[in-house]
Amino acid sequence: MSETPHTRVRSAELFEEAKRRFPGGVNSPVRAFGAVGGTPLFVDRGEGAHIWDADGQRYIDFCCSWGPLILGHAHPVVQDRILRAVKDGTSFGTPTRLENELGGMILDHHPHAERIRFVSSGTEAAMSAIRLARGVTGKNKILKFDGCYHGHVDALLVKAGSGLATLGTSTSAGVPEAYARETLVLPLNDLEALEATMKEHADDLAVVAIEPIPANNGLLIQDASFLQGVRDLCDRYGVLLLFDEVISGFRVAFGGAAEYYGIRPDVMAFGKIIGGGMPVGAYAASAEIMDNVAPVGPVYQAGTLSGNPVAMAAGAGQLSVCLQPGFYEDQERRTRRLVDPILDHAERNGQPLRIFTRGSIFWLAFSDRIHIRRSSEIDPDSMAHFSRLHAALLERGIYLGPSGYEVGFVSAAHTDAVIDEAASAFTNALDEVFG
Repeated sequence: MSETPHTRVRSAELFEEAKRRFPGGVNSPVRAFGAVGGTPLFVDRGEGAHIWDADGQRYIDFCCSWGPLILGHAHPVVQDRILRAVKDGTSFGTPTRLENELGGMILDHHPHAERIRFVSSGTEAAMSAIRLARGVTGKNKILKFDGCYHGHVDALLVKAGSGLATLGTSTSAGVPEAYARETLVLPLNDLEALEATMKEHADDLAVVAIEPIPANNGLLIQDASFLQGVRDLCDRYGVLLLFDEVISGFRVAFGGAAEYYGIRPDVMAFGKIIGGGMPVGAYAASAEIMDNVAPVGPVYQAGTLSGNPVAMAAGAGQLSVCLQPGFYEDQERRTRRLVDPILDHAERNGQPLRIFTRGSIFWLAFSDRIHIRRSSEIDPDSMAHFSRLHAALLERGIYLGPSGYEVGFVSAAHTDAVIDEAASAFTNALDEVFG
């Protein structure tokens, strides 16, 4: 880590230039640093566990491109596969053997996937999975949980209305209320409310969508009993269950939360890790369900760059490493090595910090709650602590995603030495934040 204060002179110049070209100067909102203040980092390159910004300063990276880089930056296996694929061309609009390779790798090692369709983003995967559920069931409504995010799909950019179980109201301009009214929204961790809602709407409810490890609005770890209860209620009322595993898939286990908890979803949405850092998404299910997708069945979905050979090659390279024995156990060990000394330090010094983890995902919460299972249990005032911590960590060469509601990720490139360096920086930063 640098011994001199970090400056962002070049990043600031690039940000001013970007603001003349892109809304807010960014191509995805959270990158603008609006939640933490200051100038966003413009990153020039990454290697292993580190990134370097436009001012030449090095950071230990726990954002990992928001999750895809489970092996770290520029991993040689992934890099080699990408370069070999690019030499043969970047896109053909035809089937390729690389699609067969990555598809086979996933289906051969995932406990609940028999057919898969590749798309280009997690949002597209969730959107397509919901269309498939509606097509299979012939029903219209979908049910989601407050605090779970499934991409910027019109019908899913909704929040709960008044009352415990209500039709959604749109949370983004440009989303017609008619779309939002096809979505039911419930709090997490409330099986009683879920059963009452499903009983009332079962005749027109196609699918229950959930992040089994909600990680877009804090890390809202659910009891396995709640997830099993959701599965049981879907069976009872004839509703399909969609696990959105864009973040948790191939992260907590190769088979994601479905494997981790031993719970069978009907449909799954994937993204991030299966592309090795390239744009990708996928949805998967049983052969019976997936055979409703065109050209075999009546549910239409298409994409010019679906199954892009460069993304397929990158994903196959990355997953080949993830399949090595002990990979996920080692990821969890690395995460504990980072988190445990930070928590011990916070407890000894009376600092109000919790760190929730699942596999190699972690989330910092400035709270005295032992569990946070719903987004409503997150104190918005606590985000001021995160903003100060984020700035203090940047000065110490540590990069986290620039929002206290976002999770962090540990990669295979975070060696024990790097983790110990980062843990020391965290504790020093906490001392600065809490005086």
